[in-house]
Amino acid sequence: MTTDTWSIAGRTFRSRIIVGTGKYASLDETRDAIAASGAEMVTVALRRIDFKAPGPGLLDIIDRSRYLLLPNTAGCYTADEAIRTCMLARELGMDEMVKLEVIGDPKTLYPDNTATVEAAKVLVKEGFTVLPYCGDDLITCKRLIDAGCPAVMPLAAPIGSGLGIRNPHSLRIIIDEVAAPVIVDAGVGTASDAAVAMELGATAVLMNTGIAQARRPVLMAEAMRLAVDAGRKAFLAGRMPVRAYANASSPLVGLIE
Repeated sequence: MTTDTWSIAGRTFRSRIIVGTGKYASLDETRDAIAASGAEMVTVALRRIDFKAPGPGLLDIIDRSRYLLLPNTAGCYTADEAIRTCMLARELGMDEMVKLEVIGDPKTLYPDNTATVEAAKVLVKEGFTVLPYCGDDLITCKRLIDAGCPAVMPLAAPIGSGLGIRNPHSLRIIIDEVAAPVIVDAGVGTASDAAVAMELGATAVLMNTGIAQARRPVLMAEAMRLAVDAGRKAFLAGRMPVRAYANASSPLVGLIE
């Protein structure tokens, strides 16, 4: 499977798991879980980093020669906030591939799809490669692609809920109808959720809480890596038809009387 790669904006990746960096018990645990996940892309919430804090911080444990650092706009509630946060990432010398989040509701953390499209248009014109978190809505996904985003990141369930994929039908429609990578983002709680996302045909899966808040985060990171790999292989293999009734595994002809 070494040739089974995917690309965004000229960058090629072998791993199909992207991990976040929040909610871990320690920096050491964060570093070890990232390594166990096999991820090549790691996302960091810029608005939650204290750049003035003494001692080593989150950015110090992420090996930039090994991982693509994907700054994100978590915590932004307007298009303007998200745009300014991405500009800050540029000033800090981070990669100009960014994960765009514009939250529309503080309780559910559902995205504001309209503001997300608005921010995406501005950021693309400013030269950013924008990976937008959005609802599992085909029309929004198409508008984001039309705005110049090279991929879309529809949710599986509310951020941090661990509910797994609530609407596989909507995700499958997006995967079938959007001619760009579809990265399932938010709501993955355990390995089986990640496998289902990949079996639907998703390009990749992004997760954070499902690993960070497991009882053994590093072990869960490894489980997620294996699940993404298994789900991808199952998708490529093609599952058997679903039937309403039994279908004997052994031939019905030539039976011994």
